[in-house]
Amino acid sequence: MSSNTGSWAQLRQQARSLETQTDAHFHTYSQFASMSSIPPKPTEEELRTEAQLEELLDRRSALLSQLSRLLDSEPTASALKSTNLARHREILTQHRTELNRLRSNISTARDRANLLSNVQSDIDAYRSANPGEAEAEYMLQERNRIDNSHNMADSVLSQAYAINENFGLQRETLANINRRIVGAASQVPGINGLIGKIGTKRRRDGIILGSFIAFCFLMFLFFW
Repeated sequence: MSSNTGSWAQLRQQARSLETQTDAHFHTYSQFASMSSIPPKPTEEELRTEAQLEELLDRRSALLSQLSRLLDSEPTASALKSTNLARHREILTQHRTELNRLRSNISTARDRANLLSNVQSDIDAYRSANPGEAEAEYMLQERNRIDNSHNMADSVLSQAYAINENFGLQRETLANINRRIVGAASQVPGINGLIGKIGTKRRRDGIILGSFIAFCFLMFLFFW
């Protein structure tokens, strides 16, 4: 019984160690799936990391089989050991699924990159074989850019003309309002005389105020 317990503890310690190593290799392998510019063929590091992951998963599967046999050989089944074994199996299954997912993502990204590279190569080869058409395509693109610039300039000018016309309408409206006010004031009896008296009073008040200020200034100079 003690021998089985010791073997169980050793094998489970190995299983936890292999799980930690697997997590570290997954971190490295996932970087290949997130590369912005993936190489057209797998690199030596990518192949080596993938092989190491598969080896770790196989070793863990063998360890779990040994743990299962040890658990079956015990006369009384241990609920704790059964739970631990089930947990190790669950983690192993998750890691196998993660490996397949990353492998599929890397393959999809590589196929997409290769397709784009092939399309660009075909375009370059076609342009090299047909320099006249390539030049015509370039001139057509330049013409489109010039047309776009002209359209933008026309749009800006149209907006400027519209604003200028709007200002003209506003000036005309204000002039009409002013004429109406002057016309209405001229039709009111005595309004012109009243306006004249108001203007005369303002001029007189200005003269009185100016004279007072001049007197104060002279007195200030005299007593200074």
